[in-house]
This record gives sequence, structure tokens and C-alpha cells, in this order.
Amino acid sequence: VADTYNPTDSLDPEKLLQCPYDKNHQIRACRFPYHLIKCRKNHPDVASKLATCPFNARHQVPRAEISHHISSCDDRSCIEQDVVNQTRSLRQETLAESPWQCPPCDEDWDKDLWEQTSTPFVWGTTHYSDNNSPASNIVTEHKNNLASGMRVPKSLPYVLPWKNNGNAQ
Repeated sequence: VADTYNPTDSLDPEKLLQCPYDKNHQIRACRFPYHLIKCRKNHPDVASKLATCPFNARHQVPRAEISHHISSCDDRSCIEQDVVNQTRSLRQETLAESPWQCPPCDEDWDKDLWEQTSTPFVWGTTHYSDNNSPASNIVTEHKNNLASGMRVPKSLPYVLPWKNNGNAQ
């Protein structure tokens, strides 16, 4: 079985190509990739003797000849040229200096923290401080802030599935 694909065949979608799995199959170039997949499944004995070209999946070559095919494949030069072009453009993008500059920052979070005049709100606590530094905020009294005669509920408003009237299961 030889490499029957010619790069000029892809330019003419109606050109007939010979199937590498069954010599009786003549396939139009536009349908050739689909036929290869189908015929590979139908002829596993022939498929095991063929290797697929890494540059063009339409190239089915005998395993013994794949290294020679890879070194002389016409599609190799196209792909290598694409890789070279991508590498060059990537280098040019990397070397090109970006016009964007970080704007100057006049924030100082540490300074803002020490200049803070209000203390953070914490439910049920009262903060007293001698000065405005957060390090000197000391909790001295706990209040529940509920009106007299009201209390905090002792249970949730619903029953948890693993609790049954206080009895553990």
C-alpha cells in the first residue's frame, strides 16, 4: 500500500482517490477523510499495517515506510512554515513594548487603618477605646440589645431531622 494522496488533489474536490484499505474503492477527494474513518473500521487487518502521517491524516503509509514519508511529506513544509511564522510573531509581540502603564497609586491601606475613627460593628457588643487606633479597641461589655421582657430563642424555628424532641437516635 502506498501513499496515494497528492496535495494538488485537495484543490479538486471531485478528483477520485484510491482507498488505501480497499483498492477497489475510488473516493472523491472531498469525501476521502470520512471514507478513511469508515474503511479503517471495516478493515482492521490492513489498518494495523498502516500508519497515519502526523502532518496530514489523509496520508496512510505502511508502517515500515512512515519515517521516510515523514521526512519527505509535502505537508511537512507547510506546517513547519506555520510554526516558524507563529514563533516569529510571538517574539515580535513579546519584544514590542506595551504602551500601557500602571497608574500611580496614592492609596495607603495601613495609614487608612490607623486613621480610622469608627470601630467596626459587631452585634451584641459595645466597644470603648481611649484613642482611635484599632489595636486599643477592647470589648468591655456584652449586651444582647433586646427590649426588656424579650429573650433570645432557645431553639431553631424548625426541627432538625436528626433530633426528635431532644431524644438522640
